[in-house]
Amino acid sequence: MLKTIQLKLITLFIALIILVLAVLSGYLLLNVSAFYAQKFRNEMNSVFSEEFVDQINLSAQNDNASELNGLLLSRAPNLGVNANRDYYILSNTAEVIFTSSKTPPETLNISANITTAMGGQIGNSTDDTNTMDFAYPTANGYIIYILDNRSDFVTLSNFIFSNLSQTLIFGVVLAILFGFLLSRSITVPIGKLTQRAKLLASGDYETRIDIQTKDEVGNLANTFDYMAKIVTSSMQQLASEKNKLETMLMHMTDGVIAFSLDGQVVHINTAAKKMLNIADNENIEFDELFKQLDGKICIAELIYLEDGNTRTREIDLGETVLDFYFATFKDEQNKLNGIVTVIHDITESEKLDKMRHEFVANVSHELRTPLTTIKGYAETMLDDPEQDESSKHFLQVIINEVDRMTQIVKDLLTLSTLGFNSALEEKEYFSLDEMIREVVSNFAVQVEQNGHQLTYSPTTNIPPISANKGKIEQVLVNIISNAIKYTPQGKGVIEVFAGSLYNNVYIKVQDNGIGIPQKDLPRIFERFYRIDKARARDKGGTGLGLAIAQEIVQLHGGSINIESKLNKGTEVIITLPISEEN
Repeated sequence: MLKTIQLKLITLFIALIILVLAVLSGYLLLNVSAFYAQKFRNEMNSVFSEEFVDQINLSAQNDNASELNGLLLSRAPNLGVNANRDYYILSNTAEVIFTSSKTPPETLNISANITTAMGGQIGNSTDDTNTMDFAYPTANGYIIYILDNRSDFVTLSNFIFSNLSQTLIFGVVLAILFGFLLSRSITVPIGKLTQRAKLLASGDYETRIDIQTKDEVGNLANTFDYMAKIVTSSMQQLASEKNKLETMLMHMTDGVIAFSLDGQVVHINTAAKKMLNIADNENIEFDELFKQLDGKICIAELIYLEDGNTRTREIDLGETVLDFYFATFKDEQNKLNGIVTVIHDITESEKLDKMRHEFVANVSHELRTPLTTIKGYAETMLDDPEQDESSKHFLQVIINEVDRMTQIVKDLLTLSTLGFNSALEEKEYFSLDEMIREVVSNFAVQVEQNGHQLTYSPTTNIPPISANKGKIEQVLVNIISNAIKYTPQGKGVIEVFAGSLYNNVYIKVQDNGIGIPQKDLPRIFERFYRIDKARARDKGGTGLGLAIAQEIVQLHGGSINIESKLNKGTEVIITLPISEEN
């Protein structure tokens, strides 16, 4: 096989020389053959003039073959009779009567021209490439036949072939020489470029290529040098950015681990090693690591995350609590390349959160006794008949405010309890459909007093769920209660829908009330957040109801979303998972 440019070029030159000489040989031989054939025809046409033809016919009429032979002998020089050309006098059956050949053949080959003459026509065609012949029929049935064996043409052809063969040999030698020189002018610079590419691949960006030609190869060498400069600059920038990134990662307080798609560690910083107690030379693998940590997650689950999605896991290691944040990263071709894990140490945050819950619970418990005492004394004083109207009014205000504070304390205690996942205690299987019907029925009197319409419509078959029935009922009561409170009297239409979709059940509550401004929607679930404080106080709101509802739903693995338009109404959708046992 031709594996080098040099060998390919030399072979190409040789093939080109052979092709040119072959075409030239064929062209010359064809033209020489045509020249001899045309010359022969011209000679025959010249010799067989009208005068000569008359003499031939006269001799033939006398039926004297000898006289005809003598006539032809006299004209032998004109006929070109020589060692290579002879004349024959044939009978009408092509038998030889006389000939000028000293060594006549035993049998004469009957050519196409003889056949034509036997039919009474002059045979002057040149279809036979081996000989040249001419046949003339006489008046008395004789045939004058001129036969040339083309020896001159063969001699000339051999001469041409011999010279062309010598030329071919000389041309092949020149092709090899020029092919070698030309290929060297190409392969030597390419070899230098190849060597430069190897140096570049090995990290040597300083060596330059010594090629001074002004042709395309020289331009390629200059471009290669320019590319080396650009690569050098890019590598320096990448090295600088890599050093910055590694320095930042190594000194981060959060742990960072990058895993390849097969679960092997690509990068891990010092903080992650300390958090997970990993030695510097220890080999770790994703699934094995989180199996030891009891993280309940595997790399296959993360690989098939949808674009932009992430996963989090909170893992309690006893003395420390770590929050793991998982996300995928991609390469330049936008193909998934691995998993990055960010680790936050939330031990102190968890301790503070626990202390906050305990503090709220303790304070709430401590407030209940004095609030009960204040309300009791106020109610006692209000029952005193000697109290005037002004005093009764003030006492009633005190009782109302104590009731509101008692409700706030109750809600705070609920939130504090939820912080310890008590909503997940005492789970039971119950019919969500029956629970919704019961809650809607309990609001019948309140709805009628406000002039509203409250309806419930299940959209699909609703399977039973496993949850804390009391807490889920508390959420639904809060949502419907808000819909009744914040819908103008006599104009309210409140609709409750429920159904199942995939592995979840949902409850949707729609109203045509006053709605919520768009700017307030992002903060609607914050504790103590009220859109209009005066309005909320007038309606008896504490700003904790939706926060409690969200906490309960999220503890059950569900979600709660609110969409609303001012003065048009509000839609609340609660989603809860269906138990796997169903």
